[in-house]
This record gives sequence, C-alpha cells and structure tokens, in this order.
Amino acid sequence: MPRRPAPDAGPPLLVACALGIERFALRGGERGAGNPPAITLRTGMGPQAAERALAKALADGARTADSPVIASGFCAGLAPGMRPGDVVVAETTRDHRPDAPEVVCRDNGPLLRALRARGLTVHTGLLCGSDHVVRGAARAALHATGAVAVDMESAATLRAATRTGRRPVAAVRVVVDAPEHELVRIGTVRGGISAFRVLRSVFPVFFEWHRSLLLPRR
Repeated sequence: MPRRPAPDAGPPLLVACALGIERFALRGGERGAGNPPAITLRTGMGPQAAERALAKALADGARTADSPVIASGFCAGLAPGMRPGDVVVAETTRDHRPDAPEVVCRDNGPLLRALRARGLTVHTGLLCGSDHVVRGAARAALHATGAVAVDMESAATLRAATRTGRRPVAAVRVVVDAPEHELVRIGTVRGGISAFRVLRSVFPVFFEWHRSLLLPRR
C-alpha cells in the first residue's frame, strides 16, 4: 500500500516505481523535516501494471487529484559510454506501441540543475518504454530511434497521469546497466550497488522539484 500523507496536507507528490528494491531505495530518501507530503507507490512490473496502479492511485480520493507525478526507479542506458549510477531525466517518454503519442515533461529545469549540483552524471532526452527486458541488438535499435534509455513503466505511468488532466509529470531513472555494463556479466553487481545508492540519494531532488512547482510563475 502507498504511504499516505497527513489529513491536513496539500496535494502530495506521487512517485511511482515498479519493484520492491526501487521502493526501498526511494523511501530511504523520503525522510526529512519540512518536506512536502509524498506517496511512494509500487506499481508492479510492466506497462499494464504501471498504468492500472497509477490510474487507481489518482482516482483514490480528492487528495491525489492534482498530484504531480514522477516515474522513477532503474533503467537500461542505450548510449555508448553510459555507466551504472548515471541518471536519466526524460524530456519525453514514448510507449512501446508504435502508434502511442509521446508525453512531454515540461518542468525539468529544477530537476536537472539539482541533480547536476550533486555531482551526478545526468543524461536527458527520450526515455523509451518496452514490454520486455531489452538487450543487445534491440538496445542498439532503440538508441538509433533517438532514445537515450529504456524501461518498462515510465511511459505508461506518465500516460496514465496525463490522461486524467493537466499536471506536472517527470521521469527520473538511474542507469543500472548499459551497453558496456550489461547485468548478465559478472562484475555488474558493483554497478547495481552504485545505482541503488544513487537512486536513494535523488529523492530530496524530487522535493525540490515539487516545491518549484508551487512558486508563482513569472
């Protein structure tokens, strides 16, 4: 079950991830005095599960009706030179279905600045969706379409979020494997640990993004 905000809190930030290990990492970064309310939602693995869980969470009472949504967790990097622990901030997300429209993430500036200020290597661009684990030649083919990374849930999550009305959305993923660092190879456990540590460290940046959305627009 997602963690719920206090009854007198405003619309909470909704952070969606697929796996228990991702939720464990993200919830480790939630704590801190003065942080706005947040819900860390584990959707389950795959685009269909992500879409169903997100739609249900947004329909579950008026408190989440206007929640900004971040899709987070791990991803596979597609570009040569990417390494475990690099961060991907989506400019757009696109579903695995060929006719699916892209979702544009319009409020990325505060995320990018805050992540880079922490000394993290950040990539931005198209985050592509898939309904299966992508490896080898399929990974190269996705990169050739302009995608910088791929995961199974972000595009479906943001599509479900924007279907219910206009709201700020973002996707922030940590690279757990990449063309030269695939998880099937011995020695990538260290890369997985690096990715976990980075994922745990980025949650305060989500709060900064949430606060920036509340500032008056000039």
